[in-house]
Amino acid sequence: MTRQPDAPRHVVASPGDADTVIRRLIRDGWVARDGFALPDPAWDVTGNRLVLHGRITDAETLQLAVLAAARGAGVVAICDAESMLGRALVDDLSRLGPVRQGATPEANDGGGNAVADLVPEQRALLDRLAAGDTIAAAAAAEFLSLRTANRRIAEARALFGVRTTREAVLAYLRQRGPN
Repeated sequence: MTRQPDAPRHVVASPGDADTVIRRLIRDGWVARDGFALPDPAWDVTGNRLVLHGRITDAETLQLAVLAAARGAGVVAICDAESMLGRALVDDLSRLGPVRQGATPEANDGGGNAVADLVPEQRALLDRLAAGDTIAAAAAAEFLSLRTANRRIAEARALFGVRTTREAVLAYLRQRGPN
């Protein structure tokens, strides 16, 4: 059985950014649909290459977007990623896989340097994880709650375009270079 590529998950700040992302996804063969309610009664819609888009304004819409992503649909959500609702959205979507924030091109695989986009908290956590600390120990050493540390690491995974924390640490070390 061939593995389907992960459905795209984007959180953008403006309708213009959403349009940019949606146009790119349509060019790549995705079918865009306004709103986050799925019409298909089948649970897994991964093979449909459906991307749902819209504005996240309340907890109910957030839940619909996360449910659609869990069922295999792509999601382009317009929401301030720094708001409480936006942080919850990014956190929930990150549990399913990488979340792209903004309308930037898809991956940081080759030429881009994601290390430059990390906030100091993320760098400190990744340094401690690279040194062998657990996430809990790294969080305590950086005076962060475990929840905040997990959220910062999830954001770093999304930034590097990887699924696991181990892969994020390795990508960080590769891009950071010798210290």
